[in-house]
Amino acid sequence: MFTAILAITLLALILGLVLGFAAIRFKVEGDPIADQIDKILPQTQCGQCSFAGCRPYAEAIAAGEVDINRCPPGGEATIHALADLLEVEFKPLDAECGVEKPKVLAVIDESRCIGCTLCIQACPVDAILGAAKHMHTVIASECTGCELCLPPCPVDCIDMVETKPNPNTWRWPDPAHLDLKLGSDKP
Repeated sequence: MFTAILAITLLALILGLVLGFAAIRFKVEGDPIADQIDKILPQTQCGQCSFAGCRPYAEAIAAGEVDINRCPPGGEATIHALADLLEVEFKPLDAECGVEKPKVLAVIDESRCIGCTLCIQACPVDAILGAAKHMHTVIASECTGCELCLPPCPVDCIDMVETKPNPNTWRWPDPAHLDLKLGSDKP
């Protein structure tokens, strides 16, 4: 029995070393341009650009498959930052994707909420908290204002409230103040 335990331990050690070496040797680097583009995008994960989230949109921009003007939540400031980063000409926001609106936050009227959980399922950033047949609430610091929780709500208890960014807690980078250039090591 001792021999079997020793053999399995030795085998696990050898396989661990092989996997560790393989992870270092065959490491796949991400696309640095896509990473920089993704940092500029607002991370709303709203899908208005016709992509499932900001990262797939960033990768498509980096690959040259789509234009830089498909992000309504980011608006003109984001388009200008992307144009500067990629050294391309500014293009106005594509009207087919939507219109630029002020930043908003979902607020649930808890007295009207029936606890159906449809808004929880629709939220791409898990900013809504609640349980079935109990009231729900929005974690304000996590809500991106994507409005994806509105259509599934059967009792219309969610309102979008305009917010002003608090410089101490607002997590989206302001593209107007980012200093991103191709080949730059700066974030």
